[in-house]
Amino acid sequence: MTSDASSSGIQTDELDPAVRPQDDLFRHVNGAWIDRTEIPDDKARYGSFYLLAEEAEKAVREIVIESQSAEPGTEARKVGDLFTSFTDEERIEALGAAPLEPLLAEVEKVTDVTSFTRLLGSLEKQGMPSVVQLFVDNDPGDPERYVVFVEQGGLGLPDESYYRDEKFESVRTAYRAFVEQMLGLAGLDDASARADRVIELETALASHHWSNVATRDSDKTYNLLPWAEFDALAEGVDLTAWRDAVGGPAGVFDELVVREPSFVTGLATLLTDDRVDAWRDWLRWQIVRSTAAYLSTPFVEANFGFYGRTLTGTPVQRARWKRGVSLVEGALGEAVGRIYVERHFAPEAKTAMDVLVAHLVEAYRQSITGLEWMTDETRARALEKLEKFTPKIGFPSTWRDYSALSIDPADLVGNVRATAAFGFDRELGKIGKPLDRDEWFMTPQTINAYYNPGMNEIVFPAAILQFPFFDENRDAAANYGAIGAVIGHEIGHGFDDQGSKYDGDGKLTDWWTPADREAFEKLTSSLIAQYDALAPKQVPDHHVNGALTIGENIGDLGGLSIAWKAYLISLDGDEPPVVDGLTGAERFFLSWAQAWQIKLRDEEAIRLISIDPHSPNEFRCNQIVRNIDEFYETFGVTESDALWLPAEERVTIW
Repeated sequence: MTSDASSSGIQTDELDPAVRPQDDLFRHVNGAWIDRTEIPDDKARYGSFYLLAEEAEKAVREIVIESQSAEPGTEARKVGDLFTSFTDEERIEALGAAPLEPLLAEVEKVTDVTSFTRLLGSLEKQGMPSVVQLFVDNDPGDPERYVVFVEQGGLGLPDESYYRDEKFESVRTAYRAFVEQMLGLAGLDDASARADRVIELETALASHHWSNVATRDSDKTYNLLPWAEFDALAEGVDLTAWRDAVGGPAGVFDELVVREPSFVTGLATLLTDDRVDAWRDWLRWQIVRSTAAYLSTPFVEANFGFYGRTLTGTPVQRARWKRGVSLVEGALGEAVGRIYVERHFAPEAKTAMDVLVAHLVEAYRQSITGLEWMTDETRARALEKLEKFTPKIGFPSTWRDYSALSIDPADLVGNVRATAAFGFDRELGKIGKPLDRDEWFMTPQTINAYYNPGMNEIVFPAAILQFPFFDENRDAAANYGAIGAVIGHEIGHGFDDQGSKYDGDGKLTDWWTPADREAFEKLTSSLIAQYDALAPKQVPDHHVNGALTIGENIGDLGGLSIAWKAYLISLDGDEPPVVDGLTGAERFFLSWAQAWQIKLRDEEAIRLISIDPHSPNEFRCNQIVRNIDEFYETFGVTESDALWLPAEERVTIW
């Protein structure tokens, strides 16, 4: 995506004179675009991130199509063959529900809880949803080693609130009909009764799930247990059959981090012989649900009907080539990414980003040094953590090896299961090996960024380093207001309500004095209260959950305020120029708002506000600037303006 903004980096002709920045900065910058823009039929939301994602998708498509004619056996050909298997519609339609039959036949052999857990472990290796979800990460208590994490699972709806909250009653009704429809398509008799059993079981599972706020707590979710203690949590249920079916290297399950111990105990109360019939139906449902997108048209359309139209309001399924590209990126993302970087990432962008990151780190250093609410003891540890930050920009230094993965251009479902098993084995294979600090958890073509507390690193894929976030040829103020604030946001996650519990080496440890932690939590509580009071104009009956979004809100607040300090550092004492009639400060804040451009369908807005740890974009823009004094000075905000917040209510943390 290229910028049609001038050298200021701001699309000045887009600014809406009817909406004052003092009242609504988000709509002053984005309102005209929102009013004239129709969300594409195959999307639930559209805006700056998604415009860039479209460009990346087109670039990846070219790579994938070229790979179809690559030398057989090469990594590139695996990319092409996987795409071929997805786009071979004639074969997929001819097969119908046949790919389900071998696994559904395995379910018939389940006669008791032990045979159920054994099959569950076997299916989990093939990418099927399980009652628990496994992943591997470095140990928060000993970050130089890998350990297996176990977390709650088993639900077909977005989270536990969908099974109990009155506002989701219509979604539950639609989900029940969807389960019955899909089981019927799979050729199972009495689909209605089976669907009832599935819903009843999932509702019971959901009653033992922790809320999405509770699962954010790094302390409460860090429960390192030896196998015997994990097994004891599931009192009365022998988990050995599940463990052996999952497999992995010797000793892989000697210790586990059990994120929600009470869920495991609650799960055990449901794993009883009198429920085996229901669990068999639940297994059938997981097999059908996880495979539906790769089957014939009736399955694909029904699956999209619920997960697309009902949950997100998206009216039209994405084109098949787009879905094929997504499949390839999920399975062989770095194989594609290596070529993407060669074609679409300029080395100059990395050089410019290195400078930006250095200025952001220096700004944090200066800010932490001058914090009035923090004592010297904690300040020294915070600065030590900052010194140990590792930035990763553009792409990995070591690319992932896919040589052990086999792809058959004539077997789509087999490929999906093979790639899942490959990834699963790769993850479990980390246990006992040295920590790989070069690993990336996003592909270079991803429009996003992240902070990893266990490795104390900030990661910026190549594809996000484009307008409106970054343009090496535009004025610095716009870059600092956009990508600079994103950098500051990700660094800020190291000091948010959960990231601040990890030290500079990625260890979960309390490096705060009690008084400093209390002062910090007083500030974060004020920010939580601010966001609890907010509801989007689009869906005014749905309020932001300040506790769920606090980590991201701290990241946004610190990110923008520190980015401003970094911009001033970049000027090295010079006065910022006026460009296109805009001061440096105006360009900075307008660029911030420009980066949050978005339009959503109502259903998607409701879904996100229920489960997303990020606040709606209008508040990521507007509520943050209400807390930053420079915004008031830049636009002359007074008590009569909508974005005014009394000085004593403004929150400054970092």
